[in-house]
Amino acid sequence: MTDPSLEALLSRSHALELLHGMLRIRRFEEKCAELYGQLKIRGFLHLYIGEEAIAVAAMAALEKSDAVVSTYRDHGHALARGISMNAVMAEMYGKRTGCSGGRGGSMHLFDAASRFYGGNAIVGGGLPLAVGLGLADKMQGRSNVTACFFGDGAVAEGEFHESMNLAALWRLPVLFLCENNYYAMGTALERAQSETDISAKARSYRIPAEAVDGMDVTAVEQAVRQAVAAVRAGAGPHFLELRTYRFRAHSMFDADLYRDKDEVEAWKKKGPIETLVPSLQQAGLVDDEEIDRLERAVAEEIAAAVAFAEQAEWEPVEQLLRDVCAPEPQ
Repeated sequence: MTDPSLEALLSRSHALELLHGMLRIRRFEEKCAELYGQLKIRGFLHLYIGEEAIAVAAMAALEKSDAVVSTYRDHGHALARGISMNAVMAEMYGKRTGCSGGRGGSMHLFDAASRFYGGNAIVGGGLPLAVGLGLADKMQGRSNVTACFFGDGAVAEGEFHESMNLAALWRLPVLFLCENNYYAMGTALERAQSETDISAKARSYRIPAEAVDGMDVTAVEQAVRQAVAAVRAGAGPHFLELRTYRFRAHSMFDADLYRDKDEVEAWKKKGPIETLVPSLQQAGLVDDEEIDRLERAVAEEIAAAVAFAEQAEWEPVEQLLRDVCAPEPQ
Protein backbone atom coordinates (compact mmCIF):
# COMPACT_ATOMS: atom_id res chain seq x y z
CA MET A 1 0.00 0.00 0.00
CA THR A 2 1.15 3.54 -0.65
CA ASP A 3 -0.10 4.98 2.67
CA PRO A 4 1.45 3.57 5.85
CA SER A 5 -1.41 4.96 7.96
CA LEU A 6 -3.98 2.47 6.74
CA GLU A 7 -6.02 2.72 9.91
CA ALA A 8 -6.67 6.39 9.12
CA LEU A 9 -8.01 5.52 5.67
CA LEU A 10 -10.13 2.45 6.34
CA SER A 11 -12.53 1.30 8.99
CA ARG A 12 -12.42 -2.39 9.74
CA SER A 13 -15.82 -2.99 8.15
CA HIS A 14 -14.93 -1.12 4.96
CA ALA A 15 -11.58 -2.88 4.72
CA LEU A 16 -13.39 -6.22 4.84
CA GLU A 17 -15.88 -5.01 2.21
CA LEU A 18 -13.09 -4.07 -0.19
CA LEU A 19 -11.22 -7.32 0.38
CA HIS A 20 -14.40 -9.37 0.00
CA GLY A 21 -15.25 -7.58 -3.23
CA MET A 22 -11.84 -8.26 -4.74
CA LEU A 23 -11.85 -11.90 -3.64
CA ARG A 24 -15.29 -12.39 -5.24
CA ILE A 25 -13.97 -11.14 -8.57
CA ARG A 26 -10.65 -13.01 -8.40
CA ARG A 27 -12.21 -16.38 -7.53
CA PHE A 28 -15.08 -15.91 -9.98
CA GLU A 29 -12.64 -15.27 -12.81
CA GLU A 30 -10.53 -18.27 -11.83
CA LYS A 31 -13.66 -20.41 -11.92
CA CYS A 32 -14.62 -19.03 -15.33
CA ALA A 33 -11.20 -20.03 -16.69
CA GLU A 34 -11.75 -23.53 -15.32
CA LEU A 35 -15.24 -23.77 -16.82
CA TYR A 36 -13.92 -22.50 -20.14
CA GLY A 37 -11.47 -25.39 -20.21
CA GLN A 38 -14.41 -27.73 -19.61
CA LEU A 39 -16.29 -26.16 -22.57
CA LYS A 40 -19.04 -24.96 -20.24
CA ILE A 41 -18.34 -21.37 -21.28
CA ARG A 42 -17.81 -20.72 -24.97
CA GLY A 43 -16.87 -17.79 -27.19
CA PHE A 44 -14.56 -15.00 -26.08
CA LEU A 45 -13.54 -14.66 -22.43
CA HIS A 46 -11.45 -11.76 -21.08
CA LEU A 47 -10.47 -12.14 -17.43
CA TYR A 48 -10.09 -9.28 -14.94
CA ILE A 49 -7.52 -10.99 -12.71
CA GLY A 50 -5.07 -8.40 -11.38
CA GLU A 51 -7.33 -5.39 -11.94
CA GLU A 52 -9.85 -6.06 -9.16
CA ALA A 53 -9.02 -2.96 -7.11
CA ILE A 54 -10.36 -0.64 -9.78
CA ALA A 55 -13.85 -2.11 -10.07
CA VAL A 56 -14.33 -2.57 -6.34
CA ALA A 57 -13.04 0.86 -5.33
CA ALA A 58 -14.79 2.76 -8.11
CA MET A 59 -18.19 1.19 -7.46
CA ALA A 60 -17.84 1.98 -3.77
CA ALA A 61 -17.56 5.65 -4.68
CA LEU A 62 -20.64 5.73 -6.95
CA GLU A 63 -24.31 6.11 -6.09
CA LYS A 64 -26.99 3.64 -7.21
CA SER A 65 -28.49 6.34 -9.43
CA ASP A 66 -25.21 6.78 -11.34
CA ALA A 67 -24.67 5.00 -14.65
CA VAL A 68 -21.83 2.63 -15.48
CA VAL A 69 -20.49 1.84 -18.96
CA SER A 70 -18.02 -1.03 -19.23
CA THR A 71 -15.80 -2.85 -21.70
CA TYR A 72 -15.58 -6.46 -22.89
CA ARG A 73 -13.50 -7.17 -19.73
CA ASP A 74 -16.66 -6.52 -17.74
CA HIS A 75 -17.18 -9.35 -15.23
CA GLY A 76 -15.47 -7.50 -12.39
CA HIS A 77 -17.40 -4.30 -13.04
CA ALA A 78 -20.71 -6.18 -13.12
CA LEU A 79 -20.10 -8.06 -9.89
CA ALA A 80 -18.85 -4.96 -8.08
CA ARG A 81 -21.86 -3.00 -9.31
CA GLY A 82 -24.18 -5.48 -7.63
CA ILE A 83 -25.43 -7.68 -10.45
CA SER A 84 -26.02 -11.07 -8.87
CA MET A 85 -23.34 -13.70 -9.43
CA ASN A 86 -26.08 -16.12 -10.44
CA ALA A 87 -27.19 -13.85 -13.27
CA VAL A 88 -23.62 -13.23 -14.42
CA MET A 89 -22.68 -16.92 -14.39
CA ALA A 90 -25.87 -17.89 -16.20
CA GLU A 91 -25.00 -15.34 -18.87
CA MET A 92 -21.57 -16.92 -19.20
CA TYR A 93 -23.34 -20.20 -19.90
CA GLY A 94 -25.68 -18.55 -22.40
CA LYS A 95 -28.77 -19.44 -20.37
CA ARG A 96 -32.03 -17.50 -20.50
CA THR A 97 -31.76 -16.55 -16.80
CA GLY A 98 -28.54 -14.64 -17.49
CA CYS A 99 -28.48 -10.88 -16.99
CA SER A 100 -28.69 -10.40 -20.78
CA GLY A 101 -31.07 -13.28 -21.34
CA GLY A 102 -28.25 -15.54 -22.45
CA ARG A 103 -27.79 -13.55 -25.65
CA GLY A 104 -24.80 -11.46 -24.70
CA GLY A 105 -22.39 -13.78 -23.03
CA SER A 106 -19.13 -12.71 -21.42
CA MET A 107 -18.67 -9.45 -23.31
CA HIS A 108 -22.22 -8.10 -23.11
CA LEU A 109 -23.31 -8.13 -19.48
CA PHE A 110 -26.18 -5.68 -18.96
CA ASP A 111 -28.57 -4.76 -16.18
CA ALA A 112 -30.90 -1.78 -16.49
CA ALA A 113 -31.99 -2.00 -12.83
CA SER A 114 -28.47 -1.22 -11.63
CA ARG A 115 -27.87 1.22 -14.52
CA PHE A 116 -25.12 -1.03 -15.86
CA TYR A 117 -25.07 -0.31 -19.59
CA GLY A 118 -22.63 -2.97 -20.83
CA GLY A 119 -20.37 -4.79 -21.56
CA ASN A 120 -19.33 -3.56 -25.02
CA ALA A 121 -17.34 -5.72 -27.44
CA ILE A 122 -16.22 -2.77 -29.57
CA VAL A 123 -12.94 -1.19 -28.42
CA GLY A 124 -13.82 2.36 -27.37
CA GLY A 125 -17.50 1.75 -28.16
CA GLY A 126 -18.65 2.66 -24.66
CA LEU A 127 -17.18 6.17 -24.73
CA PRO A 128 -19.85 7.81 -26.93
CA LEU A 129 -22.54 5.91 -25.01
CA ALA A 130 -21.29 7.49 -21.81
CA VAL A 131 -21.35 10.92 -23.44
CA GLY A 132 -24.97 10.31 -24.44
CA LEU A 133 -25.94 9.22 -20.93
CA GLY A 134 -24.20 12.26 -19.48
CA LEU A 135 -25.94 14.56 -21.92
CA ALA A 136 -29.33 13.06 -21.03
CA ASP A 137 -28.70 13.57 -17.32
CA LYS A 138 -27.62 17.17 -17.88
CA MET A 139 -30.62 17.98 -20.09
CA GLN A 140 -32.98 16.46 -17.51
CA GLY A 141 -31.34 18.36 -14.66
CA ARG A 142 -30.34 15.20 -12.79
CA SER A 143 -27.30 15.07 -10.49
CA ASN A 144 -26.16 11.66 -11.73
CA VAL A 145 -22.63 10.79 -12.81
CA THR A 146 -21.79 8.39 -15.62
CA ALA A 147 -18.66 6.32 -14.98
CA CYS A 148 -17.08 5.06 -18.19
CA PHE A 149 -14.45 2.31 -18.06
CA PHE A 150 -12.14 1.62 -21.00
CA GLY A 151 -8.66 0.27 -21.66
CA ASP A 152 -5.50 1.92 -22.91
CA GLY A 153 -6.15 0.48 -26.38
CA ALA A 154 -9.31 2.59 -26.68
CA VAL A 155 -7.24 5.76 -26.47
CA ALA A 156 -6.06 5.13 -30.04
CA GLU A 157 -9.64 5.10 -31.35
CA GLY A 158 -11.42 8.05 -32.89
CA GLU A 159 -14.31 7.67 -30.43
CA PHE A 160 -11.95 8.55 -27.59
CA HIS A 161 -11.04 11.94 -29.02
CA GLU A 162 -14.57 12.74 -30.16
CA SER A 163 -15.95 11.82 -26.73
CA MET A 164 -13.32 13.84 -24.86
CA ASN A 165 -14.05 16.85 -27.03
CA LEU A 166 -17.84 16.73 -26.67
CA ALA A 167 -17.75 16.01 -22.95
CA ALA A 168 -15.45 18.99 -22.41
CA LEU A 169 -17.38 21.34 -24.72
CA TRP A 170 -20.71 20.54 -23.10
CA ARG A 171 -19.33 20.12 -19.55
CA LEU A 172 -21.00 16.75 -19.20
CA PRO A 173 -21.16 14.81 -15.90
CA VAL A 174 -18.95 11.95 -17.06
CA LEU A 175 -16.05 10.35 -15.19
CA PHE A 176 -13.69 8.66 -17.64
CA LEU A 177 -11.80 5.75 -16.05
CA CYS A 178 -8.96 4.43 -18.19
CA GLU A 179 -7.75 1.01 -17.02
CA ASN A 180 -4.23 1.19 -18.38
CA ASN A 181 -2.81 -2.34 -18.24
CA TYR A 182 0.01 -1.37 -20.64
CA TYR A 183 -0.95 -3.81 -23.39
CA ALA A 184 -3.70 -3.18 -25.94
CA MET A 185 -4.31 -6.84 -26.73
CA GLY A 186 -0.76 -7.87 -27.65
CA THR A 187 0.91 -4.52 -28.27
CA ALA A 188 2.85 -2.71 -25.55
CA LEU A 189 1.79 0.87 -24.88
CA GLU A 190 5.15 2.35 -25.89
CA ARG A 191 4.97 0.55 -29.24
CA ALA A 192 1.55 1.98 -30.07
CA GLN A 193 1.39 5.45 -28.49
CA SER A 194 3.86 8.27 -29.01
CA GLU A 195 2.59 9.84 -25.76
CA THR A 196 2.42 7.15 -23.09
CA ASP A 197 1.07 9.49 -20.39
CA ILE A 198 -2.60 8.85 -21.12
CA SER A 199 -3.80 11.41 -18.60
CA ALA A 200 -1.98 14.06 -20.63
CA LYS A 201 -4.22 13.27 -23.59
CA ALA A 202 -7.29 14.10 -21.51
CA ARG A 203 -5.71 17.30 -20.24
CA SER A 204 -5.18 18.37 -23.85
CA TYR A 205 -8.99 18.67 -23.99
CA ARG A 206 -8.92 20.78 -20.80
CA ILE A 207 -10.35 17.94 -18.75
CA PRO A 208 -8.95 17.61 -15.21
CA ALA A 209 -6.95 14.39 -15.19
CA GLU A 210 -4.51 12.45 -13.05
CA ALA A 211 -2.74 9.10 -12.99
CA VAL A 212 -3.41 6.75 -10.07
CA ASP A 213 -1.87 3.48 -8.86
CA GLY A 214 -4.58 1.09 -9.99
CA MET A 215 -3.17 -1.72 -7.85
CA ASP A 216 -3.85 0.22 -4.63
CA VAL A 217 -7.53 -0.06 -3.74
CA THR A 218 -7.42 2.82 -1.25
CA ALA A 219 -5.70 5.13 -3.74
CA VAL A 220 -8.30 4.30 -6.39
CA GLU A 221 -11.22 4.86 -4.04
CA GLN A 222 -9.88 8.21 -2.83
CA ALA A 223 -9.26 9.43 -6.37
CA VAL A 224 -12.64 8.28 -7.65
CA ARG A 225 -14.50 9.80 -4.69
CA GLN A 226 -12.84 13.16 -5.26
CA ALA A 227 -13.51 13.07 -8.99
CA VAL A 228 -17.13 11.96 -8.55
CA ALA A 229 -17.75 14.79 -6.08
CA ALA A 230 -16.36 17.34 -8.53
CA VAL A 231 -18.35 16.00 -11.46
CA ARG A 232 -21.56 15.84 -9.41
CA ALA A 233 -21.02 19.43 -8.28
CA GLY A 234 -21.10 20.59 -11.91
CA ALA A 235 -17.37 20.85 -12.64
CA GLY A 236 -17.71 18.95 -15.90
CA PRO A 237 -15.97 15.74 -16.94
CA HIS A 238 -12.97 14.32 -15.10
CA PHE A 239 -10.45 11.69 -16.12
CA LEU A 240 -8.48 9.11 -14.15
CA GLU A 241 -5.75 6.96 -15.64
CA LEU A 242 -5.64 3.88 -13.43
CA ARG A 243 -2.32 2.11 -13.95
CA THR A 244 -2.82 -1.61 -13.50
CA TYR A 245 -1.87 -4.96 -15.02
CA ARG A 246 -3.73 -8.07 -16.12
CA PHE A 247 -2.14 -11.24 -14.82
CA ARG A 248 -3.67 -13.46 -17.48
CA ALA A 249 -3.51 -13.25 -21.27
CA HIS A 250 -5.69 -10.78 -23.16
CA SER A 251 -8.27 -13.50 -23.73
CA MET A 252 -8.49 -17.26 -23.53
CA PHE A 253 -7.43 -17.41 -27.20
CA ASP A 254 -4.22 -15.46 -26.54
CA ALA A 255 -0.93 -17.38 -26.23
CA ASP A 256 0.56 -14.37 -24.37
CA LEU A 257 3.92 -14.54 -26.16
CA TYR A 258 4.52 -10.78 -26.20
CA ARG A 259 5.22 -10.30 -22.45
CA ASP A 260 8.29 -11.36 -20.54
CA LYS A 261 7.39 -13.88 -17.84
CA ASP A 262 9.58 -12.09 -15.29
CA GLU A 263 7.59 -8.92 -15.92
CA VAL A 264 4.32 -10.72 -15.25
CA GLU A 265 5.67 -12.27 -12.04
CA ALA A 266 6.94 -8.90 -10.84
CA TRP A 267 3.50 -7.36 -11.33
CA LYS A 268 1.81 -10.26 -9.55
CA LYS A 269 3.78 -9.37 -6.42
CA LYS A 270 2.18 -5.90 -6.65
CA GLY A 271 -1.33 -7.29 -7.08
CA PRO A 272 -4.19 -5.52 -5.30
CA ILE A 273 -5.11 -8.50 -3.12
CA GLU A 274 -1.50 -9.56 -2.62
CA THR A 275 -0.58 -6.15 -1.20
CA LEU A 276 -3.81 -5.36 0.66
CA VAL A 277 -3.93 -8.49 2.81
CA PRO A 278 -0.55 -8.08 4.56
CA SER A 279 -1.21 -4.35 5.00
CA LEU A 280 -4.56 -5.04 6.67
CA GLN A 281 -2.97 -7.69 8.88
CA GLN A 282 -0.18 -5.34 9.91
CA ALA A 283 -2.73 -2.64 10.73
CA GLY A 284 -4.76 -5.08 12.82
CA LEU A 285 -7.82 -4.72 10.59
CA VAL A 286 -8.06 -8.38 9.57
CA ASP A 287 -6.68 -11.73 10.72
CA ASP A 288 -6.21 -15.16 9.15
CA GLU A 289 -9.51 -16.43 10.51
CA GLU A 290 -11.46 -13.60 8.87
CA ILE A 291 -9.66 -14.12 5.56
CA ASP A 292 -10.55 -17.82 5.69
CA ARG A 293 -14.16 -16.89 6.43
CA LEU A 294 -14.28 -14.58 3.41
CA GLU A 295 -12.74 -17.24 1.19
CA ARG A 296 -15.31 -19.81 2.32
CA ALA A 297 -18.18 -17.40 1.72
CA VAL A 298 -16.90 -16.61 -1.77
CA ALA A 299 -16.41 -20.30 -2.59
CA GLU A 300 -19.98 -21.05 -1.50
CA GLU A 301 -21.36 -18.18 -3.59
CA ILE A 302 -19.47 -19.34 -6.68
CA ALA A 303 -20.58 -22.95 -6.20
CA ALA A 304 -24.20 -21.78 -5.94
CA ALA A 305 -23.82 -19.65 -9.08
CA VAL A 306 -22.40 -22.57 -11.06
CA ALA A 307 -25.26 -24.81 -9.88
CA PHE A 308 -27.75 -22.10 -10.85
CA ALA A 309 -26.25 -21.80 -14.33
CA GLU A 310 -26.05 -25.56 -14.82
CA GLN A 311 -29.73 -26.02 -13.92
CA ALA A 312 -31.02 -23.00 -15.83
CA GLU A 313 -32.97 -23.44 -19.05
CA TRP A 314 -31.82 -22.58 -22.54
CA GLU A 315 -33.92 -20.12 -24.50
CA PRO A 316 -36.52 -22.06 -26.54
CA VAL A 317 -35.61 -22.40 -30.20
CA GLU A 318 -38.91 -20.84 -31.27
CA GLN A 319 -37.95 -17.61 -29.46
CA LEU A 320 -34.49 -17.18 -30.98
CA LEU A 321 -35.71 -14.63 -33.54
CA ARG A 322 -37.35 -12.49 -30.87
CA ASP A 323 -35.89 -8.95 -30.84
CA VAL A 324 -33.76 -9.72 -33.90
CA CYS A 325 -34.00 -7.12 -36.67
CA ALA A 326 -33.77 -8.47 -40.19
CA PRO A 327 -35.03 -7.32 -43.59
CA GLU A 328 -38.29 -8.74 -44.83
CA PRO A 329 -37.81 -11.66 -47.22
CA GLN A 330 -38.27 -10.72 -50.86
